[in-house]
Amino acid sequence: MLEEHKMKRLNELSQKKKESGLTEEEGKEQTGLRAEYLSNFRNSFKKTIENTKIIDPEGNDVTPDKVKEIQRQNNIREE
Repeated sequence: MLEEHKMKRLNELSQKKKESGLTEEEGKEQTGLRAEYLSNFRNSFKKTIENTKIIDPEGNDVTPDKVKEIQRQNNIREE
Protein backbone atom coordinates (compact mmCIF):
# COMPACT_ATOMS: atom_id res chain seq x y z
CA MET A 1 0.00 0.00 0.00
CA LEU A 2 0.99 3.62 -0.35
CA GLU A 3 3.10 5.08 2.45
CA GLU A 4 1.04 6.88 5.07
CA HIS A 5 2.46 10.36 4.40
CA LYS A 6 1.84 9.97 0.66
CA MET A 7 -1.73 8.81 1.24
CA LYS A 8 -2.32 11.77 3.54
CA ARG A 9 -0.94 14.14 0.91
CA LEU A 10 -3.11 12.57 -1.81
CA ASN A 11 -6.19 13.09 0.36
CA GLU A 12 -5.18 16.69 1.09
CA LEU A 13 -4.80 17.42 -2.62
CA SER A 14 -8.13 15.76 -3.36
CA GLN A 15 -9.88 17.91 -0.77
CA LYS A 16 -8.17 21.08 -1.98
CA LYS A 17 -9.19 20.31 -5.55
CA LYS A 18 -12.84 20.17 -4.45
CA GLU A 19 -12.64 23.34 -2.38
CA SER A 20 -10.48 25.77 -4.32
CA GLY A 21 -8.70 23.99 -7.13
CA LEU A 22 -5.09 22.98 -7.59
CA THR A 23 -2.10 24.71 -9.08
CA GLU A 24 -0.48 23.05 -12.08
CA GLU A 25 2.31 21.73 -9.87
CA GLU A 26 -0.16 20.30 -7.34
CA GLY A 27 -2.12 18.68 -10.16
CA LYS A 28 1.02 16.94 -11.39
CA GLU A 29 1.83 15.83 -7.85
CA GLN A 30 -1.70 14.45 -7.43
CA THR A 31 -1.47 12.59 -10.75
CA GLY A 32 1.83 11.01 -9.73
CA LEU A 33 0.53 9.97 -6.32
CA ARG A 34 -2.62 8.50 -7.86
CA ALA A 35 -0.56 6.51 -10.35
CA GLU A 36 1.64 5.14 -7.56
CA TYR A 37 -1.43 4.30 -5.45
CA LEU A 38 -3.14 2.47 -8.32
CA SER A 39 0.01 0.55 -9.19
CA ASN A 40 0.40 -0.61 -5.59
CA PHE A 41 -3.29 -1.51 -5.37
CA ARG A 42 -3.22 -3.52 -8.59
CA ASN A 43 -0.10 -5.44 -7.53
CA SER A 44 -1.61 -6.23 -4.14
CA PHE A 45 -4.91 -7.34 -5.70
CA LYS A 46 -3.09 -9.51 -8.24
CA LYS A 47 -1.12 -11.26 -5.50
CA THR A 48 -4.34 -11.86 -3.54
CA ILE A 49 -6.04 -13.42 -6.56
CA GLU A 50 -2.99 -15.52 -7.39
CA ASN A 51 -3.00 -16.96 -3.86
CA THR A 52 -6.72 -17.75 -3.75
CA LYS A 53 -8.17 -21.23 -3.92
CA ILE A 54 -11.88 -21.44 -4.79
CA ILE A 55 -13.92 -24.29 -3.37
CA ASP A 56 -17.57 -24.87 -4.35
CA PRO A 57 -20.27 -25.91 -1.82
CA GLU A 58 -19.57 -29.60 -2.53
CA GLY A 59 -15.90 -29.19 -1.65
CA ASN A 60 -14.55 -29.31 -5.21
CA ASP A 61 -11.63 -27.08 -6.21
CA VAL A 62 -13.05 -24.80 -8.93
CA THR A 63 -10.11 -22.42 -9.12
CA PRO A 64 -9.73 -21.19 -12.74
CA ASP A 65 -7.02 -23.03 -14.69
CA LYS A 66 -5.18 -19.78 -15.40
CA VAL A 67 -4.86 -19.08 -11.66
CA LYS A 68 -3.81 -22.69 -10.99
CA GLU A 69 -1.05 -22.38 -13.58
CA ILE A 70 0.24 -19.15 -12.01
CA GLN A 71 0.18 -20.85 -8.61
CA ARG A 72 2.19 -23.80 -9.99
CA GLN A 73 4.75 -21.41 -11.50
CA ASN A 74 5.09 -19.65 -8.14
CA ASN A 75 5.33 -22.98 -6.26
CA ILE A 76 2.10 -22.25 -4.39
CA ARG A 77 0.17 -25.21 -5.76
CA GLU A 78 1.21 -28.81 -6.18
CA GLU A 79 -0.51 -30.93 -8.82
